[in-house]
Amino acid sequence: MERMIHEDKGRLYMGVKQDPAAELVFDVEDDTMIILSTHVDPAEREQGLGRELVDEAVNYARKHKLMIDPVCSFAHNVIEETPEYQVVRKK
Repeated sequence: MERMIHEDKGRLYMGVKQDPAAELVFDVEDDTMIILSTHVDPAEREQGLGRELVDEAVNYARKHKLMIDPVCSFAHNVIEETPEYQVVRKK
């Protein structure tokens, strides 16, 4: 599976658009990127794909001058445990 991250209308994904191996879904409201969910296909887990998607979401937020509200528990945990991501974390 390719590890390239694609962007498509409120989601970041790896793999095939219609059936991605890993996907992060988000909404943008005003100046906030709301991360709704992160999913990695069970066959692709334990390879760091979810973390890569959260990293890309942080880059997306920085690029678009957005704060992040990580509703998704996985994204929340990654952002909380990464000190340099605190600057984009909506309080």
